[in-house]
Amino acid sequence: MGGSAPLTVQKDDKAMFDKILIANRGEIACRIIRSAQGLGVRTVAVYSDADMRALHVELADEAVHIGGPAPKDSYLRGDVIIRAALDTGAQAIHPGYGFLSENPDFVDAVEAAGLVFIGPSAAAIRAMGLKDAAKALMQEAGVPVVPGYHGANQDPEHLSGAADAIGYPVLIKAVAGGGGKGMRLVERPAEFMEALASAKGEAATAFGNDAVLIEKYILKPRHIEVQVFGDGADAVHLFERDCSLQRRHQKVIEEAPAPGMTEEMRAAMGQAAVRAACAIGYKGAGTVEFIVDGSRGLRPDGFWFMEMNTRLQVEHPVTEAITGVDLVEWQLRVASGEGLPCGQDALSITGHAFEARLYAEDVSAGFLPATGRLAHLRFSDMARSDSGVRSGDEISPWYDPMIAKIVTSGPSRAVALKRLEQALEQTQVAGSVTNLAFLGALARHAGFRAGDVDTGLIGRDLAALTEEPDPQPWELAAAAALAIDLGACRDALAGFTLGAPMWQSVVLEGQVGLRIAVTGPARAQVQIGDAVIGVQADDAGLRIAGAPGPVQGLALGGRIFLFGAAPRLFERLDPLARDSAAGAGQDVVLAPMPGLVKAVFVAAGDEVAVGTRLAVLEAMKMEHTLSAARAGRVAEVLAQPGAQVEAGAALVRLEDEP
Repeated sequence: MGGSAPLTVQKDDKAMFDKILIANRGEIACRIIRSAQGLGVRTVAVYSDADMRALHVELADEAVHIGGPAPKDSYLRGDVIIRAALDTGAQAIHPGYGFLSENPDFVDAVEAAGLVFIGPSAAAIRAMGLKDAAKALMQEAGVPVVPGYHGANQDPEHLSGAADAIGYPVLIKAVAGGGGKGMRLVERPAEFMEALASAKGEAATAFGNDAVLIEKYILKPRHIEVQVFGDGADAVHLFERDCSLQRRHQKVIEEAPAPGMTEEMRAAMGQAAVRAACAIGYKGAGTVEFIVDGSRGLRPDGFWFMEMNTRLQVEHPVTEAITGVDLVEWQLRVASGEGLPCGQDALSITGHAFEARLYAEDVSAGFLPATGRLAHLRFSDMARSDSGVRSGDEISPWYDPMIAKIVTSGPSRAVALKRLEQALEQTQVAGSVTNLAFLGALARHAGFRAGDVDTGLIGRDLAALTEEPDPQPWELAAAAALAIDLGACRDALAGFTLGAPMWQSVVLEGQVGLRIAVTGPARAQVQIGDAVIGVQADDAGLRIAGAPGPVQGLALGGRIFLFGAAPRLFERLDPLARDSAAGAGQDVVLAPMPGLVKAVFVAAGDEVAVGTRLAVLEAMKMEHTLSAARAGRVAEVLAQPGAQVEAGAALVRLEDEP
């Protein structure tokens, strides 16, 4: 991977920690461990029942079990984590991001125990923790703020009036929110009350606070954030990241610097971000997020403060790639007592970088988070791949389903993006459905390649980005060859017969007329309808006429994974098996994954239409609305709010159709 050389900075003569505890899991825990160990600092991992054999446990010098798989029973138990730090002799706690990273009460408890919290003060976190108070503070500091209502009056009629005064479209946002939770776009007054109730309910669940604010919705909005770093007295910025490529307010691909950025606007945004950090005496790494009006190009008068994330961000590697700074190293050094590692004049941008978030999720099912064992996982040598899992690991239903962050850089945006496209093509995952093909389609998107980005890009082009074209003949031939493990058929007599070739059927879901016959060592013919295609297996993969090159893939039971630029998953069917659930798909609503039944909206006897909300399932940190696939009458409700259900559990049954 290309990138700038590490920035040389002057070290203060302060004693670095001997040992720290990482109060987190997954890829961010692994990332912190590697930087700490690079400084000679020993590390302590914590783990839940579900993470007993996790990669971060293996990498750390020590590991302490802290409870059950649910976050509330482990990674959110601040008292248990502090006790683990004291018992192991750790001097400081690094929170990573998520979990307790922005909990000021935890910071107070860490410091009361005589430990160092590697991050900002509790006061700084509190100052930025509520969006309405933070915006008022930013206005006082001279940071531009989006027009909106940030008051304490939460009466629905008052909020509706505020929205009318601001002018539609508006955004309803949870004041204690993040990650798109408790956020709703409202385009017309008639939709406001329903959206408000939904946003408040989701905010109460996610944050224990249902208060919201109302903001003007910006046309052609871009999400551009500035990385800041402070030592409690002074601060610098490490330039901007563009995080506009989002789906449902969740970032998908981030880049640095922002395409189309001018030096005038960069300076204005950087200065505003530093003012924000200095206004709260910020210490450590933080991010000031701005909403930008991209309809007129990037202008110094067209950006407004949204919020400040008082922690390390998921997308921090793109900043590291263009500045040569190890932000975790900086965090450890400042927390140990050093001042700012360098001044603003010593920081500069070299090249361009991208980060793509690879998730276990079912794109065809509306990006539902997925689980499964990663039987095969391989990353490209062209990329920095930050991951907390390995081949053989389980994607747990208890946590965020991220598999890896794939980061590429280069001397220009075009080169860095081409490297990202190639790195995604070379990434191989088998055992769970993923968004890998979706990421590849985004990297090839004409508008994105041209730098014409805004937060609505994915939504506008979602159908094209998620479209899965009919498989090519060579793909079907590859699937058939993988199904019989052609590469293992290397015996000299493989395929030998005294008469005609011995054909066997391979039944793939949605495909017909597929047969394969082994004709020699690692050789076969595949019949697809009236056509016959030759296949040869060697160490590079499968050689098939019409394929762009050697085809690689893996068969796992009834699932066949093809790797490459457009990865595919074929389901192999047993022709002798009978589907006991045939015809029932629209009659019974099933849980798509393990989770908590948050709400049920119907009762036995209710009439429902297509799309009627039936229930809400809370799983993997998200709420999933389950709707009726057909009109009918509810026969019975099979699960009540508060029930923990497994994947496939029946929740609501409709009466049989006449």
